[in-house]
Amino acid sequence: MSQAALSNEQTSQLQALYDEMRPACLSPLWEVLASLVTPEPSSAVVAHKWSYDDARHYLMRAGDLISAAQAERRVLILENPGLPGASRITNSLYGGLQLILPGEVAPCHRHTQCALRFVMEGEGAFTAVDGEKAFMRPFDLVLTPGGQWHDHGNPSDRPMIWLDGLDIPTVSHFDASFSERLGCDAHPETVPPGDTSSRYGHNLRPMRGSIADRRPSHQPLFHYPYAEWRSALDRLAQAGEPDPHLGHALEFTNPADGGSIMPTILAHVRLLPKGFSSRSRRSTDASIYVVVEGAGRAWLNDAPMPLATRDIMVVPSWTRLRFEADDTLVLFGYSDRACQEKLNLYREENA
Repeated sequence: MSQAALSNEQTSQLQALYDEMRPACLSPLWEVLASLVTPEPSSAVVAHKWSYDDARHYLMRAGDLISAAQAERRVLILENPGLPGASRITNSLYGGLQLILPGEVAPCHRHTQCALRFVMEGEGAFTAVDGEKAFMRPFDLVLTPGGQWHDHGNPSDRPMIWLDGLDIPTVSHFDASFSERLGCDAHPETVPPGDTSSRYGHNLRPMRGSIADRRPSHQPLFHYPYAEWRSALDRLAQAGEPDPHLGHALEFTNPADGGSIMPTILAHVRLLPKGFSSRSRRSTDASIYVVVEGAGRAWLNDAPMPLATRDIMVVPSWTRLRFEADDTLVLFGYSDRACQEKLNLYREENA
């Protein structure tokens, strides 16, 4: 409501009107307009950091108490402290740490939601997408695009843990969620592991309409190995000076169209050289970061947050952010920027 003063009589009459029309499911916009259309982003999401070692401790205890088959997905939700009970890390994204123990299988299912898996620990387990296995190593990025069958298995002798990032809150916002189970633990193998990377992972693709073009045209690639993206970051760093706000930064892309890896989620990696301090920057996409290598600090609206390897951090929308690298600092991040750009909502500001 505007700042123009209301008389006592006017206030009393308005309240009587509100009470009378409430059963008709009507309410006055002028009472809430300022909170609905804000001058700049205002969110209940708060900045927070999870220590991987602490979270791992609880995840392994859960592994002693419930199997992957019983849980369907044995995951600890990274719940934002500003959104208690909402099962989300930001207003639009979900984050969680998933554990697959040796010999376990997380049963095959599919759903509307798009998901990424960023491997935190272990080697030799796999994610299978539509029957093709991607064997995972630390800091690999593996996608399970919306609507595609996927299961996870661990034939290795060590626990496997990864970060799940999904657009669950976004899909829930549109009331558009569907899911189904295959009815067996694992999808029958359709092609050998690595088949998709060999067909679509070299800036080439099978001719459309040919029998070799087996993956969905809108989302062909689903495995982005650490060994490849890390060496690409090194080559970028050797080629020139870091961007003053982002350092050396690379975005994962969908080879079908050169856009973001999934329709609602953008993912990227950064390398900040030892001693580098980035300039302050803010953007409308709330972001989740994983420290892949090194140590340093994130400054969020001038408040320091120490960072160590495998820490997970969430940065709210329109929060001023800068990094300081004590050692070479390598970060993985994901956000809803892809969705915001499609809706013409995304904005950023560099200091």
